[in-house]
Amino acid sequence: MADHSPTVGVEEEYFLVDTAQRTVVAAAPRVLARARPELGDLVTGEASRYQVEGRTPPCGTLGELRQELRRVRRAVATAAAGEGSRPVASGTPLLGMRAPIPLNGDAHYLAQLATFRSLYDTFAFCGLHVHVQVPDRDHAVLVSNHLRPWLPVLVAMAANSPFWDERDSGYCSWRTLGATRWPVAGPPPYFSSAAHYDALASALRETGATLGERSLYWDVRPCAHLPTVEIRAMDVPTSVEEAAAFAVLVRALVVQALERVRRGDPGPAMDDALLRAAYWRCARDGLTGHSLDPRTHRLVPTSHRLRELLAYARPALAERGELPRVTAVLRHLIAHGGGAERQRAVHARAGSLRDVVDDLADRTAVSPRQWRRSPSPVGGPGGHGSSASSGRSDASS
Repeated sequence: MADHSPTVGVEEEYFLVDTAQRTVVAAAPRVLARARPELGDLVTGEASRYQVEGRTPPCGTLGELRQELRRVRRAVATAAAGEGSRPVASGTPLLGMRAPIPLNGDAHYLAQLATFRSLYDTFAFCGLHVHVQVPDRDHAVLVSNHLRPWLPVLVAMAANSPFWDERDSGYCSWRTLGATRWPVAGPPPYFSSAAHYDALASALRETGATLGERSLYWDVRPCAHLPTVEIRAMDVPTSVEEAAAFAVLVRALVVQALERVRRGDPGPAMDDALLRAAYWRCARDGLTGHSLDPRTHRLVPTSHRLRELLAYARPALAERGELPRVTAVLRHLIAHGGGAERQRAVHARAGSLRDVVDDLADRTAVSPRQWRRSPSPVGGPGGHGSSASSGRSDASS
């Protein structure tokens, strides 16, 4: 496929929660065994046995991506139901996580445990990883430069992890704070070429700070085995509608960046310290707060930065007919709040994290049984909000 119309694929991680207790449960090996006859390699394990990862094949359109996400989530929900559990799309677990987490026994994770030690005790986070097709590694690395200033906005847009250790963390995306504790994680450095990237990766491996490509946890990185650039900055969204919209929005950012790379533009060199500070601010306050404008170095409403991001991506979205759907999702987020606000609203109304877990599980997927429905915390008293972000239409279609 021509690089002006790249495919997009998604990896999203889910927690498994006990149906009765609503606590995370180490059921991943059993759930995977049930899901693989239908999904094959589109479902896999994660670092902890509390989690599974669903994947889509490369998709060309928003509709195709949405359909694949629904299929994967439904199959995972069916498999989980057979083991007395439910999948929950949230950046952090809400109830029952105890350190150290139960690792899945994969040799890669055991080697990382030996290296990173207690960092693994609480390494239980769920993200949305978007793969966008690019011509080669050089393009992937230069695209990364163009994406760096937008990464804090993606963090805020997708923030869906306000609770940690069974209490409100005070952050909209606690996952971002937890995931960036690693030696090589968070916003990537500014690179001049793929050779520059590879040289730094080699030096980091020499120090022991990484064990290879899989432990380069930068939020943008070239994929080691596919011709894609991978964007990893976002919490997993609870609804399919948001996950699909975020993924094609990221693809549009990559398409716009590729155009600039072809014109010889290496990308804006945003200061690393300011970029990390912008991450922290967006992780704390989400869409309702303020973000750093990389041009003026002043704080502006994050909703304003999100509108700027949409304007940057608009040509690529419009070319593919995706602009109306993505615009509707982002407008709903700005008006009513995103995942973190929804979790907090349910908790404020019901007073129990068990109710938040129920709401998250209902929005994530529907099993063959009809799960109990919770009213939406957005869209007004007793209302369900728009289908752009509520996930209700996804579950029932």
